[in-house]
Amino acid sequence: MKILLIAVSLLAGMVAAQAEEKAVALKTAPGRDLVEAACSACHSLDYIGTNAPFMTPQVWQAEVNKMINAFGAPVPPDSVKPIVDYLVKNYGTGG
Repeated sequence: MKILLIAVSLLAGMVAAQAEEKAVALKTAPGRDLVEAACSACHSLDYIGTNAPFMTPQVWQAEVNKMINAFGAPVPPDSVKPIVDYLVKNYGTGG
């Protein structure tokens, strides 16, 4: 019983911490709505800006493919190119 109480307390603390997280504002450009919907379904959008300094067009494409194929991100096939284009144009290194 004590273990269950500890687990519930930890879970409540994690939920409270997430509720206080500030929303990340992505750059306004075509494709932003698709990126926000697809990416924030599984993780915080702050990963985009944090990883941007290292992301070439090829790496963004590979990252989107990984999220879909390895992690099962529910991204419709016709949304992949606009998502990658948005990430490359707004958060890519151009390399």
